[in-house]
Amino acid sequence: MAAPVELLMLENFIGGKFIPCNSYIDSYDPSTGEVYCKVPNSGKEEIEAAVQAAREAFPGWSSRSPQERAQVLSRVADLLEQSLEELAQAESKDQGKTLTMARTVDIPRAVHNFRFFASSVLHHTTECTQMDHLGCLHYTVRTPVGIVISGNLPWKITEKRMMPRIDSDPRTSKRLLPITNKKKKKTGKTSALDSGIAGLISPWNLPLYLLTWKIAPAIAAGNTVIAKPSELTSVTAWMLCKLLDKAGVPPGVINIVFGTGPRAGEALVSHPEVPLISFTGSQPTAERITHVSAPHCKKLSLELGGKNPAIIFEDANLEECVPTTVRSSFANQGEICLCTSRIFVQKSIYSEFLKRFVEATRTWKVGVPSDPSACMGALISKAHLEKVRSYIKRAHAEGAHILCGEGVDKLSLPLRNQEGYFMLPTVITDIKDESCCMQEEIFGPVTCVVSFDTEEEVIRRANSVKYGLAATVWSSNVGRVHRVAKKLQSGLVWTNCWLIRELNLPFGGMKSSGIGREGAKDSHDFFTEIKTITVKH
Repeated sequence: MAAPVELLMLENFIGGKFIPCNSYIDSYDPSTGEVYCKVPNSGKEEIEAAVQAAREAFPGWSSRSPQERAQVLSRVADLLEQSLEELAQAESKDQGKTLTMARTVDIPRAVHNFRFFASSVLHHTTECTQMDHLGCLHYTVRTPVGIVISGNLPWKITEKRMMPRIDSDPRTSKRLLPITNKKKKKTGKTSALDSGIAGLISPWNLPLYLLTWKIAPAIAAGNTVIAKPSELTSVTAWMLCKLLDKAGVPPGVINIVFGTGPRAGEALVSHPEVPLISFTGSQPTAERITHVSAPHCKKLSLELGGKNPAIIFEDANLEECVPTTVRSSFANQGEICLCTSRIFVQKSIYSEFLKRFVEATRTWKVGVPSDPSACMGALISKAHLEKVRSYIKRAHAEGAHILCGEGVDKLSLPLRNQEGYFMLPTVITDIKDESCCMQEEIFGPVTCVVSFDTEEEVIRRANSVKYGLAATVWSSNVGRVHRVAKKLQSGLVWTNCWLIRELNLPFGGMKSSGIGREGAKDSHDFFTEIKTITVKH
């Protein structure tokens, strides 16, 4: 009889300590379909404890200089880098992605996120202007995002809304500093930030990569954070917590609470002392976040899905275009919001492109994540696998043709992985633009290839979805590249390449692909509040 497998037990990280939870949920190894980890099933109680820890840590952390905070971020980056192989192994097992992907993309990018924001926070500038005819100087300052305590109306936080606390003596408020102008003999009172707590919710597709993309700029700006990773992929976030004390992160600056969206996520978003929410995930969840946040007027950053087109003109270099488009369609099992899911090919080269594309797709090996020759691993869950397969079934029912992949080619896996959540990269043709496969985000290794005649036609068709995150354009005509890129309703447009990122520049989408942008300046702006100060001299 085989010995029972010991499960990995995660704990919440609150106030610099690991705290067990009263209940846990199962987490599965996508490559085997077996439970291997227990994740805290946190709720209001745990979020409340995290808020208290973050609130207590805020005054000390926000009072540090950007240089001091940058040093801490750099130490976190160094420790992540030292643990790269261990983190990559864990990320691959937890998410189902290939170990190669975790080793070369996910964990290196997590390291870079901390280093990047440690540097960028030192180089932000503010504005200043003079009005000489009125003897005034105007300038701006940025402070962490927080709840403002008014000099005359201290605010009491309630579950429903912020309201003036009439039973309080404003003279007892420690944060109300008198400002005296001797010449004018007028006295005013400042307003100060009570707690700059950022609520961060990250997805399961690039777990540590996207979690650190939120944590790093938030704490660099002087905020404290409460982060909720996806309950499907929580392990590397838990491993990150083990490094924070050694890196010099004070207790309460970074709090990580594990659990589901309806329990932990809802409690975090609805908490009146968390004035800011940064979320990456699905549109339905974003709608719920918006609804729950509205009574508190919270600051929101929502990075959502995409239905990203690749537009391939007849003068495209197919030697580069075909392999890059295969990668943009199927990298990370197609579980990247930037993946290509609609491919528009000009009619004169449609047959040639399709032949090459299908041949190249069939060379993409689906295998055990630890296999160095595997190009794709397992999808995140059984439910998600069935969802992706359902789109292929619907396409077939609509009369589309499946040229390779699911239901066409045979998938060969070791016996131990037969119950894993694997599927082959799938190419669909002869499908209408109105089909759900051309309109809805599938978020799996499925792409549709259709033909077009003219530039004007393909721009119209590419824009005919509710999303507007990313697009790629393939052409050797420089004028056309600029012209088409400008007309596409996408927050990012790559031409003759894919997924080359410059972190200083804005990242985000249009339409239903989200609200706000992320990047060096954009993230700093989001995680701070700007104030204009006028001095008459």
